[in-house]
Amino acid sequence: MADATVRRMRRRAVAGCVLMLVGYFLVPVEADPNGMRLALRSAGTLLLVAVVAFLVTGQVRRQLTRDQPTGREEDRALTRLAVALIAGLLVFALADYVVANTRPGEFVGLRTRVDALYFALATLTTIGYGDVHAQGQIARVAVCAQMVFSIGVVATGASVVVRQMTQRPGRR
Repeated sequence: MADATVRRMRRRAVAGCVLMLVGYFLVPVEADPNGMRLALRSAGTLLLVAVVAFLVTGQVRRQLTRDQPTGREEDRALTRLAVALIAGLLVFALADYVVANTRPGEFVGLRTRVDALYFALATLTTIGYGDVHAQGQIARVAVCAQMVFSIGVVATGASVVVRQMTQRPGRR
């Protein structure tokens, strides 16, 4: 029974990630000459980034609490964290793509959604090959937010892994 529950939870997580990825490629982001609609869409994007950052922070905080979940609850918490991180990656990729499309010259080498996803992933993992980079001020502000998110995610992820490894039975 427990194995079936875990498998179902993981299938749902994978399905959620696939749906987010499909949404990333399908959401309309064409430039809008109407200033008010553009401002509303920009505010909506910023709100989405804030919500995802809040959700990721909450999941990370839960992983770092003293009362560490075990068993099925631990699997559920780690799965939620993984889904939230993928959501964060896709939100940043979409924001980069929107900036690149609405303000030509802000990014060098970022022309497609795949380019944006590649760039966001390279930034999140702190690899940064340099073939795609921010050139304009708006793009640099967006990338600064990504870097802060990356530092928090990478540092916290490492601490979660180390904590779980050191708290395993027989490792104390």
